[in-house]
Amino acid sequence: MFVSFFPQPKLFFSSAAVWSLAAILFWFFGGEQLGAIFGLPPAAADAPPIVGIAVLVSKPFLWFYIYFTIGVGVFYAFWRLYAPHPWQNWSILVAALILFLIYFNVQISVAVNDWYGPFFDYIQGLISKTIESTNAEFYARLATFAWLALVGMNVSVINAFIVSHWIFRWRMAMNDHFMTNWSKLRHIEGASQRVQEDTMRFAQIMEDLGTSFVQSIMTLIAFLPVLIRLEANISELPIVGAIPHPLVVAAIAWCVFGTISVMIAGLKLPGLQFRNQRVEAAYRKELVYGEDHADRAQPVTTAELFNNVRRNYFRLYFHYIYFNVVRYTYLQADNIFSFFVMGPSIVAHRITLGVLNQIPNAFGRVTGSLQFLLTSWSTIVELQSVHKRLRAFEATLQGEPLPEIDQRYLQRQGAEDQV
Repeated sequence: MFVSFFPQPKLFFSSAAVWSLAAILFWFFGGEQLGAIFGLPPAAADAPPIVGIAVLVSKPFLWFYIYFTIGVGVFYAFWRLYAPHPWQNWSILVAALILFLIYFNVQISVAVNDWYGPFFDYIQGLISKTIESTNAEFYARLATFAWLALVGMNVSVINAFIVSHWIFRWRMAMNDHFMTNWSKLRHIEGASQRVQEDTMRFAQIMEDLGTSFVQSIMTLIAFLPVLIRLEANISELPIVGAIPHPLVVAAIAWCVFGTISVMIAGLKLPGLQFRNQRVEAAYRKELVYGEDHADRAQPVTTAELFNNVRRNYFRLYFHYIYFNVVRYTYLQADNIFSFFVMGPSIVAHRITLGVLNQIPNAFGRVTGSLQFLLTSWSTIVELQSVHKRLRAFEATLQGEPLPEIDQRYLQRQGAEDQV
């Protein structure tokens, strides 16, 4: 699944994680200031944030673009020399472009959050009649948001197009790898389905899950400083009172609680999803044999196989009841949790209308990033079931024993052949 698209996957992903962490730490501990050498210094600590599209072409951002390009170039050059791979342009360079576009869109979200504060304070002044304005100024402020939204929308469309092609290239690499070794794999139950359907599903799930995970990480990195800055408006938390970094503590505690609750509720789902694939495959295979052999797909046999399908689906539906109760209850409560946190500060008149819009947005971005496992658990369960099916291919090609469930299938088939 991975060796077909990435050079030496274990070492590759380990080195990518280490290199990314080193680049991030170097950026925060000196790299950001290096831009001053090239006339691209960071913003002054007391400088007000740039509101609008101009922030994306400001000097600090231009230096980051250069820094990111250099980091990717060094990493790509190393792997091109150390372990050349036919798909490395896609698995490294295009992957880096996708990461950059995700980062760019996250920064647009930060810019929108910065726009919320002054704009809604401006609205509050108009409503309370404490400031005077004109129609031209009002629409000019709206246009600032419109430009950010327009750029963000088009970047999202471009990124979705690139991600789709990147994922299909991964599927092409898997397909070529498995078909090259087809003679070793054809005896595995449902081999044709695993090559055609499971590689397709694996690629599609990785498209959704991978981009969501990366976006969650980048959103967390971008919005945590924003949330910390907004904590100046929060005097205390309900129940616990005044504590350091109240918004960050509340966000982390809330997300840990939700994630653990959902993971416990969904413990049985991966095994049932995998068994679902097995019973469906067994039923489908018998029907396929029945197309060519009159003695196959007899009513008694098909009834038993379909009964296995029915029984597993009904068990799956049952376990999804309490899983969805836990998940949806938490997500509904999540809609108002930020207001629950702000309650004492709102009552104490410490929050303006602008801040009232900024905090829920930033808080929601941070908690949404931390809730990745919670919101993606169903998709992760499906990915686990697909991975288990493709794992039989990996085991065969590496000379390892087949997974236990595949061994049981081969033993059962051998017994049937002897009969």
